[in-house]
Amino acid sequence: MKLSLNIFRKFFMYLLFTVSLTACASEPDEGGEEAGGEGNDASEENGEESGEASEGGDLVIATLSDITGMDPHGSNDVPSSNVQHNVFETLVIQDENMELQPNLAEDWEQTGDTTWEFYLRDDVTFHDGAEFNAEAVKANIDRIQDEDVASPRAFLYEMVEEVNVVDDYTVEFVTEFPFAPLPVHLAHSGGGIISPDAIEEDYAAMEDGEQPGDYINDNPHGTGLFKFREWDSGNEAVLEKNEDYWGDVPHVDTVTFKVTPEDLTRVGELETGEADIIFPVSPSDMSRIENTDGTDMYVQDSLSLEYISFNVQKEPFDDKKVRQAISMAVDKEAIVEGVMDGAATEAVGPIGEKVFGFSDEVEGLEYDPEQAKELLAEAGYEDGFSTTLWTNDDRERQDIAEVVQQQLKEIDVDVEIEVLEWGAYLDSTAEGEHEMFILGWSSVTGDADYGMYPLFHSDNHGDPGNRSFLENEEIDEVLEEARRAEDESEREELYKEAMELLVEEAPMIYSHHDDYLVGVRDEVKGFWKHPNGIFQLQDVSIEE
Repeated sequence: MKLSLNIFRKFFMYLLFTVSLTACASEPDEGGEEAGGEGNDASEENGEESGEASEGGDLVIATLSDITGMDPHGSNDVPSSNVQHNVFETLVIQDENMELQPNLAEDWEQTGDTTWEFYLRDDVTFHDGAEFNAEAVKANIDRIQDEDVASPRAFLYEMVEEVNVVDDYTVEFVTEFPFAPLPVHLAHSGGGIISPDAIEEDYAAMEDGEQPGDYINDNPHGTGLFKFREWDSGNEAVLEKNEDYWGDVPHVDTVTFKVTPEDLTRVGELETGEADIIFPVSPSDMSRIENTDGTDMYVQDSLSLEYISFNVQKEPFDDKKVRQAISMAVDKEAIVEGVMDGAATEAVGPIGEKVFGFSDEVEGLEYDPEQAKELLAEAGYEDGFSTTLWTNDDRERQDIAEVVQQQLKEIDVDVEIEVLEWGAYLDSTAEGEHEMFILGWSSVTGDADYGMYPLFHSDNHGDPGNRSFLENEEIDEVLEEARRAEDESEREELYKEAMELLVEEAPMIYSHHDDYLVGVRDEVKGFWKHPNGIFQLQDVSIEE
């Protein structure tokens, strides 16, 4: 009898999250996006008998979307982070239970209400030969905060007032206000540490008229498990083993992130062995993979939200009643069961129950087409209106768009669907060119600050996350107060209030929380995917 790779794992993870999430919440992918490989035996989880892992080979991961760049400070999407994570490391990481673990920092402590000290490893070298030390850490945080660089991840560290070099391997962070989640923000992939020599070269290139990150995208030197080999835009990004890695050297020689946009083509590549791992897998293709010799499914609970957003700066979505009406006209159950085959959970608000700050006392907008019609009439749209719904080239999102299109016909809203390529999609929604669009967000830090502040605070319009272009003073104030609060129970109450305000304001339809569905060949051992969405390749090997 063939067993799913993750039946035990899902049950185990559920228990761990239920028991430990409160402890983890003192903080945090997709900023907080980073993940760690410590604290789990990935070989046993993939059904491998204990023993020596196979060495060598090219691990091929077929993915839907290409990366947008190699600069960890210059992008804010999961496809890019999945590649960057292996090249650039963070000071700390979160293990599979969202608990903080040492990484480039061996230890850390809060030395005052607004001061933290991190004690760094002294045996780490960047891929280009530069030394890792406190000066390198300071150079990276300074770069992220530099307005000329305009990092979309600057919001992660905007509360940091100073980064001080105490000595070669001790660095002090001084924050504007007490900020408990700082260590988890430093675990985010946006805090990936770049070679200070590469940073210097990138600034020199900027002085010569190039864009921030141009040099780093071509010369991405970190301290990670793998070194950058090449990026053939639109086709593949290739990494190679870092033989001089300070920790355990990876088992595989190279990793190829291959862009395969068509779902069924990815499945075929998995079946023939052209790909070792594929992601995402459509729920409708799961049974095919599970019933094919040599392949199986890896299923992981996630910290993600799939949403259908409005541009609240454009008519008619500048009217809250219209946004509420559209939200009430969309049947989330039809999406979860009809499109996702049950591999998801209906969302109430922007964060799910596994994220610190979630309150089960908050009620979402219920499916009610009749009430939706009444709200549209009150807003002056008794005859409906026409709009355009954007999505990227993801099969489920395109299916969701069609479901929404059909459901909104019932309230006389005519929806035209447009499908955009991933890079253009991110750029255009960041510029606010859309009316409605479908996207996802992963609260990778496991904390509501990351699940709400980037998505809804008015300081974060565009690239950082607020692509609905919401501007609500009351919501801003609550989110600011919540991130400044020192008491955990106070933070929970404030995030409950934020959830209620965001349900009422309805800048987006909070659709569902996905399960991560990954296809894996049986000869791949030691692979796991973090709840924040990042592939963990530290222990991966390929059996002959």
